[in-house]
Amino acid sequence: MTTHSPAADPARHQQWLDLMQELNSDADPRTVRLLERLFMVSHAIRMLGEQSLEEAGLSHARFRLLMNLFKSEELDGRPDLNPSEISTLQGTSRNTVSTLIRDLEDEGLIERTLDPNDRRRFNIRLTEDGRNIIREHSAAHFRTIAACFDTLTLDEQQELSDLLTKIGRKVMIDVV
Repeated sequence: MTTHSPAADPARHQQWLDLMQELNSDADPRTVRLLERLFMVSHAIRMLGEQSLEEAGLSHARFRLLMNLFKSEELDGRPDLNPSEISTLQGTSRNTVSTLIRDLEDEGLIERTLDPNDRRRFNIRLTEDGRNIIREHSAAHFRTIAACFDTLTLDEQQELSDLLTKIGRKVMIDVV
């Protein structure tokens, strides 16, 4: 599969920007470039994160599910969550969460328990192995991600965070 990075072929990249301008004459080419860069950087960071989790045999989605359970247990004092809560935290469908739960349960990283208040439902909690995998692999994972930003000064990191927050607020307002 051939990919065309803007840096690898500036002429082709300019053709792409010209095409975008032709399709929408009101489009600001700077916006197209910003969006393109944001996607490229986001994808690269995501791929580095995935690579850092491979040693633990985890995908990003599985790691997030385990971290959500860990956070609930450690910070909220809730050792278990129901699948609907996990789905909301993950930002994914119940079907996707069901598959993740099944896989992590098969590996002994989580367990299901019947909800004491509603015997038709079940809750999900970390096993000791699940807690251990989070403790063993999260530090290396977060160091990998943090290294992506060490090219920025602390002030630049704060500015980037502020700008992304500002864009996020606008997007969330427009989505709702």
